[in-house]
Amino acid sequence: MCEPKFGPGGGCEEFRLSGAKSVLDAPLFVKRYGLDAYEYEAGNGLTASAESLLLIGQEAKRQGIAMSLHAPYFISLSGVEPQKRLNSVEYIRRSLSAARLLGAGVIVVHTGSAAKISRREAMDLARDTLYKTLESVETYGIGIGLETMGKQNQLGTLDEVIELCSIDPRLVPVVDFGHMNARECGGVFPDADAYLRVFDAIGSRLGDGVARNLHCHFSKIEWTAAGEKRHLTLDDAAFGPAFEPLCEAIAREKLSPTLISESAGTQTRDAKRMKDAYERSRG
Repeated sequence: MCEPKFGPGGGCEEFRLSGAKSVLDAPLFVKRYGLDAYEYEAGNGLTASAESLLLIGQEAKRQGIAMSLHAPYFISLSGVEPQKRLNSVEYIRRSLSAARLLGAGVIVVHTGSAAKISRREAMDLARDTLYKTLESVETYGIGIGLETMGKQNQLGTLDEVIELCSIDPRLVPVVDFGHMNARECGGVFPDADAYLRVFDAIGSRLGDGVARNLHCHFSKIEWTAAGEKRHLTLDDAAFGPAFEPLCEAIAREKLSPTLISESAGTQTRDAKRMKDAYERSRG
């Protein structure tokens, strides 16, 4: 049976203060923490050279770290301007090429906005962009991950993500539990069964293999009436969701997701806390 993997998204404050010179030092840092996954952050754009990405990928392989890549935030599958959607196809293409050099198994993509048009219109535009993407890019066996989003005016409810992923097996859901909780102003995941309903919904529509091996993000997130406001750390007591019931659900059902911590500045430490909680739940 495959085991779940845990790791940070990007470099935490401790990593930056450790004397590390570049992301090339991240795989060993993560391994020394007892973790086994790392998400390369390219949200503000891909600026690293192909040589650098290849070296990072080689180091991650040496250290046994599973890699993923967060694609640029400015990708918008549902943009109302045709050129913006065509640009998004190109950003996805570049992200896939970078992920190949990193040895990453999935890229994480934001689906876009539904603020100025109806959700159905946004879905139609996103679907068209994805068809164009799949027709024109080489995926190299890397999953194009569509993320559940945290603001209510964004495309990216769980149902919307599942519907878009139904287009093609190369599209896979990326479940951000913190986003899902913040979008509904809290209270979404009171217990392990609530978390398991997410895996069940994906399994029933996309297949058990997809559900059991999800790529996931986790953090506690402050929210307002409009949804997500800002990421917090696991120490926060005012906002959720709680991570222990998620770890209990994973252990109980013997699931094998990759859980990437997106805590604010403490993501490596918090990824280790989640892994420790999983180990306790497993007994």
